[in-house]
Amino acid sequence: MLGSQTILPAIRHMKEFERVLESRYDTIILLESHICQLKSIADLARRHGKKLWLHADLVQGLKNDEHGALFLCQEIKPAGVISTRSQVITTAKKKGLVTVQRLFLLDSGALETSYKILEQTKPDFVEVLPGVMPHIITEIREQIRIPIIVGGFIRTREEIESALAAGAIAVTTSDRNLWKQL
Repeated sequence: MLGSQTILPAIRHMKEFERVLESRYDTIILLESHICQLKSIADLARRHGKKLWLHADLVQGLKNDEHGALFLCQEIKPAGVISTRSQVITTAKKKGLVTVQRLFLLDSGALETSYKILEQTKPDFVEVLPGVMPHIITEIREQIRIPIIVGGFIRTREEIESALAAGAIAVTTSDRNLWKQL
């Protein structure tokens, strides 16, 4: 699904979105948006041949539930959906979208809970945050059979390389300086 793309540009502002439309990246992530902008943003991404993954939890004006997910799937039609909410992931998966279950790992309890969530949702990808924990990335890779994407607090090329070496298939970052392909 990602091919050789190891960096997933995570867009926070429309200027960044316009810039990444002209890039060589096939898959891009829209982090923050407003529900009124989604249709035109998704259409623009499609016209530029980009696969847009929307972070459903960060869409202003959209509730993170099954109905919100159905709206995204039926009206906006992104290539993928990212969420911390199991119900959103399950609904998007049923509708044929690429799904990314986002996990915030605060402690070992959160990690164990995350394993249980993944057994239920069976997303296409798991996004682990923070992404600067190579030994945890390796542990998760050994425990699950789902491709791992990492993000959060990744600030250098060395941290990207470390995450990839630990077993992540890609890194999400909103840092434009890191958007250059490795």
